[in-house]
Amino acid sequence: MKNTDLNLFERVSLLAAEFKKEDIQTRFTHLDIVEALEQFQECVRYLNTRRSKTKLVLDDEAAVQDAIYLILRPWIHDLIPENPTGKLGNKYAFGDFYSKSTTTIVEAKFIRDKPHGKNILKEISEDIELYRQNCDHLIFFLYDPESNIPDGEALKRAIVIERTYDGRRLHCYLIIKP
Repeated sequence: MKNTDLNLFERVSLLAAEFKKEDIQTRFTHLDIVEALEQFQECVRYLNTRRSKTKLVLDDEAAVQDAIYLILRPWIHDLIPENPTGKLGNKYAFGDFYSKSTTTIVEAKFIRDKPHGKNILKEISEDIELYRQNCDHLIFFLYDPESNIPDGEALKRAIVIERTYDGRRLHCYLIIKP
């Protein structure tokens, strides 16, 4: 190793030591979560085309949630899986992931068949009602490997609108990945 390389490594180490975990955490926002989730398919493709015989099988909602956790957790240090967000009527709500620092809930859905794809708007609307008081940003991630959602653009127009409840804004995002 060259002396200049060692100096560079020393400088990087010193710089990294200056940052605390909390300082790094505050740099990430709900928009960073959206950006990371937009790269979901690239991450899956990479893992499934490696020389390894192990493949990432995404055949149910739990598998999709696991992949999302692996993508987000290194950057969002306060990411909590299956966080109870309270009770509405007689129904408890459990956001798939919650980050207090970004006031964000991520809700993952695995579109399992055509009827589920056709009725996903109703399911998302119910989720919005359940979670709206517990976050400022609600990100819906829909994994639709068989293209069972009939019109993804119409679904986006219905979900990604400005919402205000009791004077509080709720920003909803929708990501659909095949």
